[in-house]
Amino acid sequence: MRGKYFIGIIILGLSIFLHSTEAHLQLGFYSKSCPKAEKIVNDYVKEHIPNAPSLAATLIRMHFHDCFVRGCDASVLLNSTSNNTAEKEAPPNQTLRGFDFIDRIKSLLEAECPGIVSCADIITLASRDAIVTTGGPFWKVPTGRRDGTVSIRQEATNNIPAPTSNFSTLQTLFANQGLDLKELVLLSGAHTIGISHCSSFSNRLYNFTGVGDQDPALDKKYAANLKANKCKTPTDNTTKVEMDPGSRKTFDLSYYTLLLKRRGLFQSDAALTTNSVTKSYVQQLLQGPVSNFFAEFATAMEKMGRINVKTGSDGEIRKQCAVVNS
Repeated sequence: MRGKYFIGIIILGLSIFLHSTEAHLQLGFYSKSCPKAEKIVNDYVKEHIPNAPSLAATLIRMHFHDCFVRGCDASVLLNSTSNNTAEKEAPPNQTLRGFDFIDRIKSLLEAECPGIVSCADIITLASRDAIVTTGGPFWKVPTGRRDGTVSIRQEATNNIPAPTSNFSTLQTLFANQGLDLKELVLLSGAHTIGISHCSSFSNRLYNFTGVGDQDPALDKKYAANLKANKCKTPTDNTTKVEMDPGSRKTFDLSYYTLLLKRRGLFQSDAALTTNSVTKSYVQQLLQGPVSNFFAEFATAMEKMGRINVKTGSDGEIRKQCAVVNS
């Protein structure tokens, strides 16, 4: 009996030890190892985003694309190698920008405290700070993420929703990440400050079903305006279009208003009004003050930032965000 008791004590002690050494995300994770880390990120963002506000949309899109592939581990930042094609090369990521922005922040942090702050945490912090700088909501960012060492093009293609996604595809891809329909609607709200190239939606204007037709779900006047003033040819790959015309620099509810007017730019935007549940969420957001949207968006972003994170001894802290440590 005494022997069993002793073994039980050992097992209990071992489990406590393992639990105590297992790292988790926590607010102020770098408070001792790199006390100025979050201030360095915030200061850089506040200095540069006002001069290039479109970067706020770019950074939050990068964060979204990163978390949907292998979790929030900065795998989207990795370059391709001679024997691997990375996520950067996948169609959803070929229009991503802001990599140099993250690299510059990383350089500042490496100078302050080498090998401490992960690229994954930099993306998460910078995207939050950029939204706040443009007048959007603040949300808590617990830190302690570690960087992944694997980045595969096909995984990005398979897991990141395309602008042409229908409701069923959106529901599946979000559910795969543990996100529900309400969070689908809320996170789509980031399009309130976004811009897009014509190539991401020109099929809705010129060749929706392959016979030279227009998407009937798109408001006719809006479509005509886009054809006349923006995407003048089906092959335009360079012109940029505001996703929330007249309000793209303001984080507000205008995007949802446009959805109900059939003026969502992407098929994936319009898809939110094809399901009774998601359409109801859109209507509820518009019936309340913008502060409600801010609070719920913040909660959804906090949840997204925890998707399959690497902590403890998993992954690594990259010295350079574009390459794994040698």
